[in-house]
Amino acid sequence: MTTTSAPDEHPGVAMRDEAYGALRASHALWAGTSILITNQRGQVLLQRVTYRPARLLSGGAVDKGESPAQGAARELEEELGVTAAVTQGLAVDWVSPAGRPTPPAMKFPGELLHVFDGGVWDEDQIAAIRPRPGEIETVEFAEPADLPALMSPGDARRALSALRARIAGAGPVFLEDGLPIAPTVLDRVGVLRTARARHHFPFHPRPVPDGLTVRQSWAWCFAPDGRVLVLLEPDTGTACLPGGTPEPEEHANPVATAVREAREEAAAELAGIQYLGYLSDPETPCARVRYAAALTNLGPSPVDPATGRTYIRILATPEQALELFDWGPSATEQLQAAHQARALLGIPRSARQPVTELPGPTSW
Repeated sequence: MTTTSAPDEHPGVAMRDEAYGALRASHALWAGTSILITNQRGQVLLQRVTYRPARLLSGGAVDKGESPAQGAARELEEELGVTAAVTQGLAVDWVSPAGRPTPPAMKFPGELLHVFDGGVWDEDQIAAIRPRPGEIETVEFAEPADLPALMSPGDARRALSALRARIAGAGPVFLEDGLPIAPTVLDRVGVLRTARARHHFPFHPRPVPDGLTVRQSWAWCFAPDGRVLVLLEPDTGTACLPGGTPEPEEHANPVATAVREAREEAAAELAGIQYLGYLSDPETPCARVRYAAALTNLGPSPVDPATGRTYIRILATPEQALELFDWGPSATEQLQAAHQARALLGIPRSARQPVTELPGPTSW
């Protein structure tokens, strides 16, 4: 038999099957697989292995005749002692020979490495991990911003790109040496490359007690589709909700603070503002109040007078927004309060969908 249209020849050129097979074999690549797992705080599961100084995601080489998804499930069972179906892809990375330094004797031809979504694991799932003796020394969870210090450069780029793809919600992404060929706004700004602000404060869904000073006023600003406005700092990729510190002329009126900060930071106009509660800081006795409101319109992206920055404005579901913050155990309570207020505003709950950038004026 003959085969036509060899990869490096003009259409219609005939090749015998043996020659065609040999040609394709000469272009063969390695195939690898890995699994991105996070805990409920958004930290990434890493393995400390006996054969390499850098940390790794769970995963490894795809065996002969095995699909990447089958290989991912097998590696989970072999390395962590966990049986789980692997069905959701996050990224496919073309790792070039130059992108992965290897000994010359290895003759590394390049690799297609698939990254699968292992999901968010709760405490029971984490407690069930049984690292493979002799290979996996320990398993730890790391902040996304710490991955470049713990992993090899290519592995860290790939893990962060896959994590951003999971949060962005636009489906699997294609990478080249760990970087997306079609970057999203989260990639472009470098979300999660710097440490997330750690706000592990108790949330109280009741009025601020008399005598407790309000130091911050932030708002969950809902668009009509149920997503919320999130601001990204262009220099660091850090995410925040609109809000800030009260000014003297506001006479201790945190609603006025939230309205002013939304205008200054995002040129956002709010309506139907509803109080959610406050966070208490045990080290510096004060209250950090939270509101929910309906977005009515956005003007042109302004320069924030407090920071001199022009924030990148995005819409994300409240759940996606929480993945950009490190708010600790009280995050769930605050999220519930925000959804209750959203319902009172007559705004539907948003299905998970791709994050959207808002570069210009928008009205609803």
